Amino acid sequence: MNLFLDALAWLTDPAHWTGPGGVPTRVLQHLAITFAAVTAAAILALPAGVLIGHTRKGAGLVGAIAGAARAIPTLGLLTLLGLALGIGLKAPLIALIVLAVPSVLAGAYAGVQNVDTAITGAARAIGMNPRQIVFQVEIPLAAPVLIGGLRAATLQVVATATLAAYTADFGLGRYLFSGLKSRDYAEMLAGALLVAALALLLELLFAAGQRLAAKRIAAPAHEKGAAESDSPREKEPV
Repeated sequence: MNLFLDALAWLTDPAHWTGPGGVPTRVLQHLAITFAAVTAAAILALPAGVLIGHTRKGAGLVGAIAGAARAIPTLGLLTLLGLALGIGLKAPLIALIVLAVPSVLAGAYAGVQNVDTAITGAARAIGMNPRQIVFQVEIPLAAPVLIGGLRAATLQVVATATLAAYTADFGLGRYLFSGLKSRDYAEMLAGALLVAALALLLELLFAAGQRLAAKRIAAPAHEKGAAESDSPREKEPV
């Protein structure tokens, strides 16, 4: 309890909210590396996942890549990359991209693959080419699952991005490493609380986006059902 109070005292100290090492700067740094890692992972994994889901071929490849990437310990990978690339942000950024790829890839594949084949068949029947089917039918319908994959990847990365401070003076993880080195456990706990709060905020934002995407898909079907129920029916002959 005393440690928690000490952490709150650390967080409410105005001195920790100013300067290059202040909380706002560290939060922005943490968000920057999280955004960079998830964006890079999306650029790599989304096209592959959508293609595999569209063709319904290569599901085993998705499982193999996801399983292999998840089996790699991030800290171990970061250590190897740090030895190869030296001090800086390159090593943690690459490690975080590797961490984010499986969730994004699995979300893209599952979302597109689960689109009803009757819908894609109808789109093909009215003359849509494969590109139009992917971008105008499958991706919009798969949006909630796609966002779910990005959501999972973002939460994993924002929690693990504390390791960026392992090779660079960057992000909220600096409070953890600095507190551990100086045995300032109040600073460590304060840093952990900040990371948890940031993760919770991102979780709420992605959850709202996922619900909005699901509502946009459900709205046309609801409107169609309402229109059909309101349309006049022919009377049966007596």
